Amino acid sequence: MELRDAALCVTVHSGGVAMKFRFIASWGLLLCFLIACIPLLAHHGGNNYDTSKPVVLKGATVTKWLWINPHVIVQVDAKDAQGNVQHWSAEASSPSTLQLKGWSQATFQPGDVITVYLYQSKTGRPVGRLNRIVLADGTELHDGQQGGRYIDDK
Repeated sequence: MELRDAALCVTVHSGGVAMKFRFIASWGLLLCFLIACIPLLAHHGGNNYDTSKPVVLKGATVTKWLWINPHVIVQVDAKDAQGNVQHWSAEASSPSTLQLKGWSQATFQPGDVITVYLYQSKTGRPVGRLNRIVLADGTELHDGQQGGRYIDDK
């Protein structure tokens, strides 16, 4: 058997080697693209938050409002059941997504009193994924990144 008779080196007058190369290269490129997408799926997974145990922080005071990419963050101080102040941080969608839902960079100011509905981190730390916020005037602002689930006051 000669080297030119090997599978990828066969000389075919109708362009068979070129076709095999294009086919293999196309599949290789697709595989590389799929592998490159894996970190994106990990970043946007909802497994970091316990959606079975929602948290409601009534009378929370805004301490910091970060209108930044890739996720907007609101930090609040809220009292726990014993009356101790806890410092919470809740992440939401991107600014462009929240703008479509009525949010803006001027939505909150430090000192504003709000009610925060979120899904707490599975680590138990005072960090969570925002579900919605109710302003002092009763206006509701939704995030909806957790499958559109609505947390009740129960």
